[in-house]
Amino acid sequence: MTEDTPEGGGEGKRNIYLLGLVSLLNDASSEIIQPILPLFIASLGAGGLAIGLIGGLADGLPSLLKLLSGYWSDMMKRRKPLVAAGYTLSAAGKLLLALSSSWQQVFLLKTIERSGKGIRSAPRDAIIAESASREGRGRGFGVHRALDSFGAVVGSAVAYLLWQAGMDFRTIFLVAGAVAFLALLPLVPVREGRRPPASCIRPHLSPEIAPFVGVASLFALGNFSYMFFILRAQGFFSGELAIGAPILLYILFNLVYTIFSIPSGAWSDRVGRKKVLTLGYLLFAVTSLGFALVSSAPALILLFVLYGLVFALVDGAERAFVSDLCGAEARGTGLGAYYAAVGVAAIASGLVAGALWQGIGPEATFLFGAAAAVAASILIMRIPSPSAIS
Repeated sequence: MTEDTPEGGGEGKRNIYLLGLVSLLNDASSEIIQPILPLFIASLGAGGLAIGLIGGLADGLPSLLKLLSGYWSDMMKRRKPLVAAGYTLSAAGKLLLALSSSWQQVFLLKTIERSGKGIRSAPRDAIIAESASREGRGRGFGVHRALDSFGAVVGSAVAYLLWQAGMDFRTIFLVAGAVAFLALLPLVPVREGRRPPASCIRPHLSPEIAPFVGVASLFALGNFSYMFFILRAQGFFSGELAIGAPILLYILFNLVYTIFSIPSGAWSDRVGRKKVLTLGYLLFAVTSLGFALVSSAPALILLFVLYGLVFALVDGAERAFVSDLCGAEARGTGLGAYYAAVGVAAIASGLVAGALWQGIGPEATFLFGAAAAVAASILIMRIPSPSAIS
């Protein structure tokens, strides 16, 4: 190990929980916005293609920053300054959403907000990976994802309550921006072990990174924006329920995600990342097929439960898998490469999903997602396990 701070110690656990608290507050602010954002975009006169553009490009383009920020964090002695800069930029983007008067402005501000995520994600996840032992890395990421998704539960619930209280979209966005700035406070006491700057211009990455990043990108191609799931749910309700019910279903999704993130991460430590990811990919295929065929509100509730379970299985395990494949001197670069590739796939995913939705119908979008997930579940079994590599 090149870090001065031992992995998995008390300070490491403290870092994980502090970063989890930062993510909880930041995600609470994001999720105050997220369930109403597709409804706000639709209220501005935008259709499925514009939503796909915002969901794909606005999320995907900033992911290219993750490669650069991860590389920078490997070259520097510290990762924390990049993490702080990323959270600050996201908070500013959220606050400015209240000024949007067209979907094009939403696209621009959403891109700025997600650029903050692009700057912070790889360095933050590298700190998490370096704060846990190899044997407990899956659980470490599971703890972080659980706190992050609990923030989504809180934020979605706040969004619902604010909407019920009569607040309009723009006022809700202002509340979300204020919460995002509060998220910076728990970041202050985070401490990372000092590392010497990398001795080479290009940190060495394991050759096994590329095949896994390819599989994760294929899955991301089918794992299109949550906004399509929200719009699908909205079609089953009318009146006030057309907004309230999708928000409640989104809360259910995040609640399931929260409950199962830590057990899923710990399970990946015991049985291996590939088995957990294969199950997650296949479950997403089943879920997408269900959304294509769903015909009743009770079935819709079950599908949102499955959707939350998919994220609990996949999200932390993919990050832990990449971290397992990287040495400490190149972990930021490896995570950045993973995020950048998945981000490019997200661009294509949003555009393809939006075109299918608008050109053929919602069923085609979800069938496309199911097919990509099945392909990813087959290909991942051909990748060597990290335990066999190291």
